[in-house]
Amino acid sequence: MPYRRLPNTDQARMKAIEMALEKGKRTAFSELAFDALTLEKIQTLYPRLSNSIRQLQASKQIQFDRSNEYGTIFKKAKLYLSHFVQVLNFAILREEMKPEVREFYGMPSHSAKVPPLNLENDVLAWGERIIAGEQKRCMQGGSAIYSPSIALVKVHYENFKDAFHHQKILQNNVDRATLKVKEMREDADALIQDLWNQVEEKFSDFPSDQRREKAQEYGLVYVFRQSELKKMEAEKLQTNLSFN
Repeated sequence: MPYRRLPNTDQARMKAIEMALEKGKRTAFSELAFDALTLEKIQTLYPRLSNSIRQLQASKQIQFDRSNEYGTIFKKAKLYLSHFVQVLNFAILREEMKPEVREFYGMPSHSAKVPPLNLENDVLAWGERIIAGEQKRCMQGGSAIYSPSIALVKVHYENFKDAFHHQKILQNNVDRATLKVKEMREDADALIQDLWNQVEEKFSDFPSDQRREKAQEYGLVYVFRQSELKKMEAEKLQTNLSFN
């Protein structure tokens, strides 16, 4: 016997509810396979679930649309910070500055390594240190570094910081919408299961083929196992051979 398969995607959930609603509109209540309370519940749930799914899709799309621009801003901030440190190291290598000046930027004086800038939090932290360090060094009489200047580095750093916080807001919107849809899915799954149980109970006295046919009009989904499909194909083939 085929088994009943409950919806496991949002699209399938919406379809199941829509079919039940449509059946409720076109069928006299005395002939409907589920009770009035269930009809009322699906009428209430349907717009809430639909709106929640649309909100989640919209939130994800907005975040996706911004992702390429955000990635470009992130890379530009990393590039300017990295170049600034490299220029600083070249000045030290040429003995125009002493190695100790690295300490202004929170870097060890003995190391010419560029700080790690692969992660967003790295760029946020090192950006603050490098900008503050250059300002402090210059205030104590040091010559400003150019190509890039700290002012230009700061522009790209601030652009990234703003974009980072905006991206966090977009992610929070997605997270809230995802949680809302998850809650709605649980409500929808419980309601659909109850609805389908009522439908199957209503037609329980019918022969199996007719029972499934009537239940499918209410949105129920039945799946044949592989062995059952093979058996049906064999029976169909045998029937065709008998007629030939």
